[in-house]
Amino acid sequence: MKFVKDFKAYKPAKNLLNFGPLMKNARLRILLQIITALICLFPGLTGYSQVCTGSLGDPVVSVTFGGGGTNGNPLPAATTTYTFTSSICPNDGFYTIVSSTAGCFGSSWHTLTEDHTPNDANGYMMLINASLFPGDFYVDTVTNLCGNTKYEFGAWVTNVLLPSASCPSHIRPKLTFNIETITGTILGTYSTGDILETSAPTWLQYGLFFSMPVNSNAVVIRITNDAPGGCGNDLALDDITFRPCGPTVDASVINSSMTSIDLCSASPTPVPITATIGRGYTAPSFQWQTSSNNGITWSDIPGQTTGNYIFNGTAAGLYQLRLTVAEGSNITSPNCRVASNVITITIHDAPVVSASTNSPVCEGAVLNLNATGGTVYNWTGPSGFTSASDKPSVIAQTNLTGLYNVVVKDQYGCINQASTAVVVNPKPVVTISNTQTVCEGVPVPLLASGGNTYLWYPSTGLSATDIANPIASPVDTTTYFVVGSGNNCNDTASVIINILKKPFASAGPDKILLSGQSTLLDGVAAGSNVSYYWSPAQYLDFPLALQPQTSPLNDIKYTLHVSSNAGCGIAEDDVFVKVYNDIYVPNAFSPNHDGLNDTWRIDGLQAAPNARVFVFNRYGKIVFETTGNNSQWDGTYRNNALPVGSYTYMIDLKNGRKILKGTVILVR
Repeated sequence: MKFVKDFKAYKPAKNLLNFGPLMKNARLRILLQIITALICLFPGLTGYSQVCTGSLGDPVVSVTFGGGGTNGNPLPAATTTYTFTSSICPNDGFYTIVSSTAGCFGSSWHTLTEDHTPNDANGYMMLINASLFPGDFYVDTVTNLCGNTKYEFGAWVTNVLLPSASCPSHIRPKLTFNIETITGTILGTYSTGDILETSAPTWLQYGLFFSMPVNSNAVVIRITNDAPGGCGNDLALDDITFRPCGPTVDASVINSSMTSIDLCSASPTPVPITATIGRGYTAPSFQWQTSSNNGITWSDIPGQTTGNYIFNGTAAGLYQLRLTVAEGSNITSPNCRVASNVITITIHDAPVVSASTNSPVCEGAVLNLNATGGTVYNWTGPSGFTSASDKPSVIAQTNLTGLYNVVVKDQYGCINQASTAVVVNPKPVVTISNTQTVCEGVPVPLLASGGNTYLWYPSTGLSATDIANPIASPVDTTTYFVVGSGNNCNDTASVIINILKKPFASAGPDKILLSGQSTLLDGVAAGSNVSYYWSPAQYLDFPLALQPQTSPLNDIKYTLHVSSNAGCGIAEDDVFVKVYNDIYVPNAFSPNHDGLNDTWRIDGLQAAPNARVFVFNRYGKIVFETTGNNSQWDGTYRNNALPVGSYTYMIDLKNGRKILKGTVILVR
């Protein structure tokens, strides 16, 4: 179990005077100091728990009752007048040694899942159901003490009765702590008064300190139950301690208030330590101690018996130091010493440092350095390179090739260093043939230089993509890129191949006119940097326009000429303009399917696309109608063959000319 280091402060009895408001009066302050001195000299005069206001020593006695499973073994017979039981719920006058208890007496007791000592798994405590009559329930003898030395005694207690327990009246534990000589003389006494019930298990520490008589080395510890048994007066006891108490001993690094210091094994520094001793010893003696297991045990440092000590350790590790003090020759007994606070000195190894890089890198790429192992970094390298970052980055240049060193400091100020080599490969300078402008379909030789290998893109129109001199035959203007590689580095160049489109000519559809009409020619020209004209220029209003107007008197063929001004060729296309002097309307047809005159067709109507044509039978009923020349009459009406005979027609040209009327004979 873990030793108890000090006690909680306790409130004085209610009838004690409160001197606080009177402390401003000097005489009253002196009176209070005298009273305090008397209390220290005669601790038996006090009726409340006293605690050591100076420094404590290691426990002379530390009763933790052990630990293990659910139940422990009974105490030695002389230790208690109570009877041992293995039950976790002892009856009146019985006790048990347990690590936990639950459900006792109709759950009128607290459930204790652990003993008092923090982090003490399966630690035991003494669980007591008080006897019907007051009496001692714990007695022990402490030996090997030092005369004329103050000691502190204490124990942790909790009332296990719940406030909700069903009783006519609750009996509260009331304990008296006595420190006696072997012959029975009381050296100190303290009464807890009533230990109240609490809604949750509450451990409280009670105790006192006292002075050993001269030439005496043993005392008797006696804990007496002053309350009767019955419903209540049930408690748990744990962590009984007995420790030397003396003047305050404060240790620190000289010329500072530091009690903890970090050093580095690579550059250890002597650490001077000193301690100040409060009043209390007439002829104090000193002994410096060291611990290698975090204060669990301490060993004397030979020859270090003054108030100062110089630590000269060099090996990495945790060092803990303290000064023990006792009156005169009592220093030879660990049971008589008090100890200072602990000075902790940690010597750290140099940090484990690493340095790395993404080298080799290409000129113009990002060069990354990386260091680990500390909190402060200082890089140096070629061409005056410096950085305080753990991960510096720069644009790589060939003059940055070389060794980079980083000095690393950790949080304790310990230093180590590492280095890493960087190689910056020169980037190839890739050149390419100049921009060219060519006619469509003309191949263009490309040429790249400056690299060892090449890759061209896009691949469209290229004879190859992995050589220095491919042939390009793009259909449209294209920008070609080439990536040249050398020294595991790349460079890129580009070239534009401008394509001049070949000339294209479309004279448009043929035209049909009636004499005296005009029409627009539907010419289309395309290509890069072209010019165009129509021939012949006869009847055209503007031969250099793509859609000139023409009013021919007779049939004529026009040619659209399109030529490249950059020398990429010429293109021509013809359009025929048919001119009808009048509309010829056939006066007969024979729809007998012999391939001759099977339909009634009016060719001239092509010149009057909006013309309306109507055919009537002898009763005046329309048997055929159409617009323009889209349809030809086959001598039927609603898919039924009409009889031979004469039919009347009417044609409205819709162009301002008179309506044409006449007859057409249907023969078979």
